[in-house]
Amino acid sequence: MRRQAGFAYLMLVPGCILLLAFTFYPIFRGLPLAFTDYSVVDTTHWTGWANFKRAFADGNFGLALQHSLFYLIVVPVLQILSILMAILVNNKLRFITFFRVAYFVPVVTSMVAAAIAWKWVYEEQGILNYFLLKFGILDQPVSFMVETRLALYGVMFVTIWKGLGYYMMIYLAGLQSIPSELQEAARIDGANWWRTIWHITIPLLMPFVLLCSLLSMMGAIQVFDEVFVMHGPLGDPAYTTLTTSIYSYKVAFQDFEFGYAATLGLLVSLIVMVLSIFMFRYTRKGGLTYYE
Repeated sequence: MRRQAGFAYLMLVPGCILLLAFTFYPIFRGLPLAFTDYSVVDTTHWTGWANFKRAFADGNFGLALQHSLFYLIVVPVLQILSILMAILVNNKLRFITFFRVAYFVPVVTSMVAAAIAWKWVYEEQGILNYFLLKFGILDQPVSFMVETRLALYGVMFVTIWKGLGYYMMIYLAGLQSIPSELQEAARIDGANWWRTIWHITIPLLMPFVLLCSLLSMMGAIQVFDEVFVMHGPLGDPAYTTLTTSIYSYKVAFQDFEFGYAATLGLLVSLIVMVLSIFMFRYTRKGGLTYYE
């Protein structure tokens, strides 16, 4: 037993080293920068809480934070669709392996490549407008990339499309860990498909729901790649796709205000922490309610 435990801890060492080197060390080094005016082109001075006061008065940061919080809409949509897809591919049907692989293909696709492809789809002369015009849904093409009311939703759809297969596989692993005897007993007691899913499957999936929801929430509020590739570093059009990560990038690598960028990153991290604690407590409470 001790030998097995020692081997398990040994396997954790590489991951812990990477975590320390690329996560905790940058956090440790970057935290003091939030209280300075650090810049590669000027002398660094200690500014105390000045950067935080500036952030609270920064209209662009407020707008970016608003968009990032609004982006959290993708979390419940992504989790519900992922659970439904996992339930679907958990059945023993012909060609089910093919469907599992097909659903997982977007996951292994580079986000940059996926964002460029969807950018072409959303173009005024793109394939989306072609089908919408062909089936009479639209009378004239829509500029999804330029329309301020639709731009952010278009990016959200890319995030959902890209993440479905990833979370589906996690939920599929959870479904396959549930004893089939529980579901069979529920059916014998007269429970239909929906009641079996709601009272047996979902409660037993709650640990997986918590994990996937946390990962999805952190990814949503810190979304960067798809926005940057599709709409650039300014969150075009007219700042409608400006998120906190995009704005932090602009402040750091275009304005060279690394101290202020560190402040913005710290504030976003605190928001993510608060949301994570709330989600953990709420999901855990929900799981206990289901079990009772």
